[in-house]
Amino acid sequence: MAKDGNTGAARFLPERRSLPELREAAAHCQGCDLYRNATQTVFGEGPTDARFMLVGEQPGDQEDHKGAPFVGPAGRVLDRALEEAGIAREEVYLTNAVKHFSFTLRGKRRIHQKPTVAEIEACRPWLSSELALVEPEMIVVLGATAARALLGADFRVSRQRGEVLELGEALAVATIHPSAVLRAPDREEAYKGLVSDLTLARRSCPCSS
Repeated sequence: MAKDGNTGAARFLPERRSLPELREAAAHCQGCDLYRNATQTVFGEGPTDARFMLVGEQPGDQEDHKGAPFVGPAGRVLDRALEEAGIAREEVYLTNAVKHFSFTLRGKRRIHQKPTVAEIEACRPWLSSELALVEPEMIVVLGATAARALLGADFRVSRQRGEVLELGEALAVATIHPSAVLRAPDREEAYKGLVSDLTLARRSCPCSS
Protein backbone atom coordinates (compact mmCIF):
# COMPACT_ATOMS: atom_id res chain seq x y z
CA MET A 1 0.00 0.00 0.00
CA ALA A 2 1.24 3.49 -0.76
CA LYS A 3 2.40 5.45 2.24
CA ASP A 4 -0.48 7.93 2.10
CA GLY A 5 -3.04 5.14 2.32
CA ASN A 6 -3.93 5.13 -1.37
CA THR A 7 -4.33 1.82 -3.13
CA GLY A 8 -2.01 2.61 -6.00
CA ALA A 9 -2.54 3.48 -9.64
CA ALA A 10 -5.07 0.77 -10.52
CA ARG A 11 -8.09 2.99 -9.85
CA PHE A 12 -6.75 5.59 -12.31
CA LEU A 13 -6.49 3.20 -15.25
CA PRO A 14 -8.87 4.08 -18.10
CA GLU A 15 -11.48 1.59 -19.28
CA ARG A 16 -10.21 1.81 -22.85
CA ARG A 17 -6.53 0.94 -23.10
CA SER A 18 -4.22 2.57 -25.62
CA LEU A 19 -0.92 4.32 -25.00
CA PRO A 20 -2.39 7.82 -25.57
CA GLU A 21 -5.30 7.05 -23.23
CA LEU A 22 -2.94 5.63 -20.60
CA ARG A 23 -0.70 8.68 -20.86
CA GLU A 24 -3.65 11.01 -20.40
CA ALA A 25 -4.95 9.04 -17.42
CA ALA A 26 -1.51 8.81 -15.82
CA ALA A 27 -1.26 12.60 -15.88
CA HIS A 28 -3.89 12.63 -13.12
CA CYS A 29 -2.50 9.75 -11.06
CA GLN A 30 -2.47 10.16 -7.28
CA GLY A 31 -1.71 6.54 -6.50
CA CYS A 32 1.09 7.46 -4.10
CA ASP A 33 2.45 10.61 -2.48
CA LEU A 34 5.03 11.35 -5.17
CA TYR A 35 2.53 13.32 -7.24
CA ARG A 36 2.39 15.99 -4.53
CA ASN A 37 5.85 17.41 -5.19
CA ALA A 38 6.66 16.28 -8.73
CA THR A 39 6.04 18.72 -11.57
CA GLN A 40 4.17 16.16 -13.66
CA THR A 41 3.79 12.49 -14.53
CA VAL A 42 6.48 11.29 -16.94
CA PHE A 43 4.94 8.49 -18.96
CA GLY A 44 6.71 6.18 -21.42
CA GLU A 45 7.41 7.14 -25.03
CA GLY A 46 7.95 5.15 -28.18
CA PRO A 47 6.09 3.18 -30.85
CA THR A 48 3.29 0.83 -29.89
CA ASP A 49 4.95 -1.94 -31.86
CA ALA A 50 8.44 -1.37 -30.43
CA ARG A 51 10.58 -4.49 -30.46
CA PHE A 52 12.59 -3.31 -27.46
CA MET A 53 11.29 -1.88 -24.20
CA LEU A 54 13.81 -0.23 -21.88
CA VAL A 55 12.67 0.22 -18.29
CA GLY A 56 14.52 2.54 -15.92
CA GLU A 57 13.92 3.64 -12.36
CA GLN A 58 12.11 6.97 -12.37
CA PRO A 59 12.28 10.39 -14.03
CA GLY A 60 15.16 12.66 -13.05
CA ASP A 61 15.11 16.41 -12.53
CA GLN A 62 15.20 17.31 -16.23
CA GLU A 63 12.68 14.62 -17.15
CA ASP A 64 10.33 15.95 -14.48
CA HIS A 65 10.48 19.44 -15.98
CA LYS A 66 10.26 18.34 -19.62
CA GLY A 67 7.72 15.55 -19.20
CA ALA A 68 9.67 12.97 -21.20
CA PRO A 69 11.82 9.98 -20.13
CA PHE A 70 15.60 9.87 -20.52
CA VAL A 71 16.17 13.44 -21.72
CA GLY A 72 18.78 14.35 -19.10
CA PRO A 73 22.48 13.40 -18.77
CA ALA A 74 21.70 9.69 -18.26
CA GLY A 75 19.51 9.78 -21.35
CA ARG A 76 22.37 11.12 -23.45
CA VAL A 77 24.56 8.25 -22.21
CA LEU A 78 21.81 5.80 -23.12
CA ASP A 79 21.29 7.25 -26.59
CA ARG A 80 24.99 6.90 -27.36
CA ALA A 81 25.12 3.36 -25.97
CA LEU A 82 22.07 2.30 -28.00
CA GLU A 83 23.69 3.59 -31.17
CA GLU A 84 26.93 1.74 -30.44
CA ALA A 85 25.00 -1.44 -29.65
CA GLY A 86 23.18 -1.25 -32.98
CA ILE A 87 19.69 -0.69 -31.58
CA ALA A 88 17.69 1.81 -33.60
CA ARG A 89 16.01 4.41 -31.41
CA GLU A 90 12.78 4.12 -33.41
CA GLU A 91 12.52 0.46 -32.33
CA VAL A 92 12.62 1.35 -28.63
CA TYR A 93 9.89 2.15 -26.12
CA LEU A 94 11.37 3.96 -23.11
CA THR A 95 9.70 4.07 -19.73
CA ASN A 96 10.32 3.92 -15.98
CA ALA A 97 9.08 1.70 -13.17
CA VAL A 98 7.95 4.83 -11.30
CA LYS A 99 6.38 7.73 -13.20
CA HIS A 100 6.94 10.62 -10.77
CA PHE A 101 10.25 12.17 -9.68
CA SER A 102 11.19 11.22 -6.11
CA PHE A 103 13.58 13.72 -4.55
CA THR A 104 14.74 15.53 -1.45
CA LEU A 105 15.59 19.22 -1.33
CA ARG A 106 19.14 20.30 -0.61
CA GLY A 107 19.01 24.05 -0.62
CA LYS A 108 17.41 24.83 -3.97
CA ARG A 109 18.60 21.61 -5.58
CA ARG A 110 16.35 18.60 -5.98
CA ILE A 111 18.37 15.50 -5.20
CA HIS A 112 17.26 12.12 -6.54
CA GLN A 113 15.82 9.79 -3.92
CA LYS A 114 15.33 6.11 -4.62
CA PRO A 115 11.65 5.14 -4.78
CA THR A 116 10.30 3.02 -1.96
CA VAL A 117 8.95 -0.49 -2.43
CA ALA A 118 5.45 0.90 -1.78
CA GLU A 119 5.90 3.51 -4.53
CA ILE A 120 7.15 0.88 -6.98
CA GLU A 121 4.14 -1.30 -6.21
CA ALA A 122 1.73 1.64 -6.44
CA CYS A 123 2.99 2.46 -9.93
CA ARG A 124 3.05 -1.13 -11.20
CA PRO A 125 -0.34 -0.93 -13.02
CA TRP A 126 1.04 1.65 -15.44
CA LEU A 127 4.10 -0.44 -16.27
CA SER A 128 2.04 -3.62 -16.58
CA SER A 129 -0.33 -1.85 -18.97
CA GLU A 130 2.54 -0.55 -21.09
CA LEU A 131 3.97 -4.06 -21.35
CA ALA A 132 0.60 -5.49 -22.32
CA LEU A 133 0.07 -2.93 -25.08
CA VAL A 134 3.57 -2.78 -26.55
CA GLU A 135 4.29 -6.51 -26.28
CA PRO A 136 8.05 -6.08 -26.72
CA GLU A 137 10.21 -8.98 -27.80
CA MET A 138 13.14 -7.85 -25.63
CA ILE A 139 12.98 -5.97 -22.32
CA VAL A 140 16.12 -4.25 -21.09
CA VAL A 141 15.96 -3.75 -17.33
CA LEU A 142 18.01 -0.70 -16.32
CA GLY A 143 19.13 -0.80 -12.71
CA ALA A 144 17.96 -2.18 -9.38
CA THR A 145 14.58 -0.45 -9.10
CA ALA A 146 13.44 -1.66 -12.52
CA ALA A 147 14.76 -5.12 -11.63
CA ARG A 148 12.73 -5.06 -8.42
CA ALA A 149 9.59 -4.13 -10.36
CA LEU A 150 10.03 -6.70 -13.14
CA LEU A 151 12.23 -9.50 -11.84
CA GLY A 152 11.47 -9.59 -8.11
CA ALA A 153 13.10 -8.64 -4.84
CA ASP A 154 15.70 -11.41 -4.96
CA PHE A 155 17.15 -10.41 -8.34
CA ARG A 156 20.54 -8.68 -8.14
CA VAL A 157 21.77 -6.76 -11.16
CA SER A 158 25.33 -6.96 -9.84
CA ARG A 159 25.22 -10.78 -9.98
CA GLN A 160 22.89 -11.48 -12.87
CA ARG A 161 23.39 -8.68 -15.36
CA GLY A 162 23.99 -9.83 -18.89
CA GLU A 163 21.94 -13.02 -18.53
CA VAL A 164 19.16 -13.62 -21.04
CA LEU A 165 16.00 -14.31 -19.06
CA GLU A 166 12.41 -15.19 -19.86
CA LEU A 167 9.92 -12.55 -18.73
CA GLY A 168 6.37 -13.46 -19.67
CA GLU A 169 6.22 -13.79 -23.46
CA ALA A 170 9.37 -11.70 -23.87
CA LEU A 171 13.06 -12.10 -23.18
CA ALA A 172 14.89 -9.77 -20.81
CA VAL A 173 18.43 -8.61 -20.10
CA ALA A 174 19.30 -6.64 -16.97
CA THR A 175 22.08 -4.08 -16.88
CA ILE A 176 23.12 -0.98 -14.96
CA HIS A 177 21.16 2.23 -15.22
CA PRO A 178 22.97 4.75 -17.45
CA SER A 179 23.16 7.14 -14.50
CA ALA A 180 25.48 4.59 -12.87
CA VAL A 181 27.95 5.26 -15.67
CA LEU A 182 28.04 8.92 -14.66
CA ARG A 183 28.72 7.99 -11.02
CA ALA A 184 31.28 5.25 -11.73
CA PRO A 185 34.94 5.73 -10.71
CA ASP A 186 35.89 4.38 -14.15
CA ARG A 187 33.25 5.77 -16.49
CA GLU A 188 34.80 4.27 -19.60
CA GLU A 189 34.73 0.75 -18.17
CA ALA A 190 31.17 1.18 -16.90
CA TYR A 191 30.05 2.52 -20.27
CA LYS A 192 31.64 -0.41 -22.12
CA GLY A 193 29.72 -2.79 -19.85
CA LEU A 194 26.44 -1.03 -20.65
CA VAL A 195 27.11 -1.22 -24.38
CA SER A 196 28.04 -4.90 -24.06
CA ASP A 197 24.76 -5.71 -22.29
CA LEU A 198 22.73 -3.75 -24.85
CA THR A 199 24.54 -5.55 -27.66
CA LEU A 200 23.65 -8.89 -26.05
CA ALA A 201 20.02 -7.77 -25.88
CA ARG A 202 20.04 -6.92 -29.59
CA ARG A 203 21.66 -10.19 -30.58
CA SER A 204 19.34 -12.23 -28.37
CA CYS A 205 16.15 -10.54 -29.49
CA PRO A 206 13.95 -12.85 -31.60
CA CYS A 207 13.62 -9.94 -34.03
CA SER A 208 17.32 -10.34 -34.84
CA SER A 209 17.00 -13.93 -35.98
